[in-house]
Amino acid sequence: MGESGIIGRDADLAVLDAFVERATNSAAALALSGDAGVGKTALLDAAAGYARARGVRVLSASGAEFEAGIAFAGLHQLLSPLVPDDGAAKPLAVALGMREGPPPSRAQVTDAVVEVLAAAQPVLVTVDDLHWLDRPSAMVLTDVVRRRSPRRAGFLVTVRAGDAGLDGADVHEVRPLTDEAATAILRTQFPAMARHVIGRLVREAQGNPLALLELPVSLTSDQQRGSSALPETLPLTDRLSAVFAARVSALPASVRRTLLLPALEDRVRLDLVEAAGRDLAQAVRAGLVDVDRGRVTFRHPLTRSAVVALSTSDERRQAHAVLARRLRDRPDRYAWHLAHTAAEPDEHIAGLLEQAAGRTHRRGDTAGAVAALLRAADLSPAGADRSRRLVEAAYLGAVAGGQLRRVPRLLDDAQRGDADPAPALGSAVAAAHYLLLSGEGDIETAHRLLTGALELREGPWDAVVVEAVTTLGWVCYFGGRADLWDAFHHVVARLGPDVPAPVAFVRAFFGDPARAALPVLGELDEAIAALDDRVAPIDVVRTSLAGIFVDRLAACREPLRRLRNRPDAGQAATVELHTLTLLGLERFHAGDWAEAQVLADEHVRLADDGGYQLLRCLGLYLQAMVAAGQGDDAAVVELTNRMVGWAAPRGVTLVSRLAAQPRTLAALGRGDYDSAFRHASTVSPPGVFASHVPHALWFVLDLTESAVRTGRPDEAAAHVAAAREARLDAISPRYRLLVHAAAAMAAPDEEAMPAFEAVLAQPDSGQWPYERARVLLAHGERLRRARLNRQARTQLEHAREIFAGLGAEAWRARAERELRPAGPHRPELLTAQQRTIVRLAAEGLTNKQIAQRLFLSARTVSTHLYQAFPKLGVTSRAGLRDALSRLPEDET
Repeated sequence: MGESGIIGRDADLAVLDAFVERATNSAAALALSGDAGVGKTALLDAAAGYARARGVRVLSASGAEFEAGIAFAGLHQLLSPLVPDDGAAKPLAVALGMREGPPPSRAQVTDAVVEVLAAAQPVLVTVDDLHWLDRPSAMVLTDVVRRRSPRRAGFLVTVRAGDAGLDGADVHEVRPLTDEAATAILRTQFPAMARHVIGRLVREAQGNPLALLELPVSLTSDQQRGSSALPETLPLTDRLSAVFAARVSALPASVRRTLLLPALEDRVRLDLVEAAGRDLAQAVRAGLVDVDRGRVTFRHPLTRSAVVALSTSDERRQAHAVLARRLRDRPDRYAWHLAHTAAEPDEHIAGLLEQAAGRTHRRGDTAGAVAALLRAADLSPAGADRSRRLVEAAYLGAVAGGQLRRVPRLLDDAQRGDADPAPALGSAVAAAHYLLLSGEGDIETAHRLLTGALELREGPWDAVVVEAVTTLGWVCYFGGRADLWDAFHHVVARLGPDVPAPVAFVRAFFGDPARAALPVLGELDEAIAALDDRVAPIDVVRTSLAGIFVDRLAACREPLRRLRNRPDAGQAATVELHTLTLLGLERFHAGDWAEAQVLADEHVRLADDGGYQLLRCLGLYLQAMVAAGQGDDAAVVELTNRMVGWAAPRGVTLVSRLAAQPRTLAALGRGDYDSAFRHASTVSPPGVFASHVPHALWFVLDLTESAVRTGRPDEAAAHVAAAREARLDAISPRYRLLVHAAAAMAAPDEEAMPAFEAVLAQPDSGQWPYERARVLLAHGERLRRARLNRQARTQLEHAREIFAGLGAEAWRARAERELRPAGPHRPELLTAQQRTIVRLAAEGLTNKQIAQRLFLSARTVSTHLYQAFPKLGVTSRAGLRDALSRLPEDET
């Protein structure tokens, strides 16, 4: 590697040396990250040369902005020479357009790539400019890297600083060169350059090798030698493209025309380039392109951009026509090149593009499908076909592609071109998504638009109808009124009895889960268990959303994490936003509030960037929940005021109900029980789980506790009775904990003590530390009032410990206040046998080992420890050693 001739990169080359060595024996992945022009490509080429010297096969590809929207273009560069069209690799051959067949899933394509690479190992896969690689190819490569298979395969990619790398790969930052190395480069490449000119260029280039090599090109010979003054402003990063354009424009016209073909079709086959020999040889000598294994590639993407920019429109149309004729065997590329030849509307080409859009969407590339549909609409004569394509683009963009801000213009254009006054169902869905999720938040109009369009449709349940009815359910949910749901239930009943799962889930889990969830919980659990990489991202999210009010987020965590870590091609912004919220809410319940905060902050930022004002409120809600738990009352007020201030004028009742929860928790934390009762009662009154108010389930403990503490025992008892009548405790272990804890709080003292003990004895209650700590606190308060100070102190100290670990400062302070009247801890007397068992347990022996030593049963040992813990004031074996040290001499 030291013979590579690269100046100033010894440390980087050593890293690559070690990486290639590792990749020859085991799976390895590395991303070179750095600014444009910092030298990542040179390092990549050096690593590839080292691998070839060791007998490793090198497969190379480079991302290009012209092909970023073409699904699997990157995999085509890498693997098309190796892919057989049958056997295990058949799905890959179909994805690459090399043969016909049913659209493969991403998992099938990934399996096929692994199979092909396994046959070639040892192999090094290099991808230059990963940030410009098409997303389907990038995600398949990510899946392969995660598997760490095949065993002797290395993946080396370059990415711009700040862009996402290859998930699962190590990252090595390629930093700017030192001034010493930069000076050495200029002296080597331009030996006649004057010293002061070198100094000026070193300062201006700031360690960027591309700038060091290209900036001198814009200088005259006199300027380089120092005999003429340098320009006041030298071309830096923003002007490097002009440098490339100058190099391209210096070529003869015939060479530029030859280069236009590979510029418009990356890594084009040599046989597709007319007059290739002489013209390409001149371009190779100029350092603009390489010809390797029958394919033409540009050494830098800016050169490719310059070739296109310097061509005329007629030259580009002619080049596209040549490529279209020669790529008939690749229908998607054929359609796109043909589209670029059209100077006026052409229904035939529009139809080909629409077919290409369908294939692209089936491959999971929604963004590419929308682009094809929009181009098809541009080429469509005015009329129904153009309007239909615009509506389809708006529909896919809003529902699956997350392109919310384009929806109004597309629908407006479609309406102007369509004489049919009846709203198309796809158009209604797209418009409803915009009205619902954007800053408009217009619940009434979205509801009216969808119900009107659905009234014109009869069965069966096709995909568009399912999407429309599901969207209607979401509108009803965000609207939060029972009367909105009446229209939903009417539409579902009219469309037939075989209700699809997405619609059934919306009806059961968002409509009225207190009464409708239990009968279909089994179906939801089965759907969650089936969430794997083959399930579409939007379906992963929607299935997970159905689990919010029935406490299934923990079961959805892994599918959601996989989804977040490997965003799919064309993934909707709504999918990403919901993924963040769902993971954040799950982390909040699990007690990982720091991660919940990170997820909430990212959600709010993305929602702001995309204009998703309603979904932004969900991120604000999660931020407010963390603030409420931590006792940051000012943040709770500020965040919930922003939520309600946006939602109330628009009638988005759901957001106001969401805001009530952190307000209630904050009030409980600071001991303001009247405010807590008032906030909780706005969602649903005590003793009632209001119809079509799913959030009421979340308040079962909060409403009961605030009622008890404000002298409303009848209301507290009524709410517990309502929870039991609704069988909330049958929904999940967490609801069982909440309902039984509420019952203990509402019970008289003689019933409360055993009730609290039963709640805390639930084997899985530790999964929800915040709720468990609240129960411990309530139990300790009851014990203290009953003057059972020793037992009270044990529970209160445990509660304080959990609250402190969570960062729940206000709740920790509450536990501290309760501990003071309980007095200092005074250990009770232990029996002789208890002392022996405790001493052995403190030494680290297990119950079984203690039992064997003392000739007792393990159950007897466990019983003695259970009785000794409260006497010593500890809650686990970890505290036994310290507790024993505090005992009087005669006790030890």
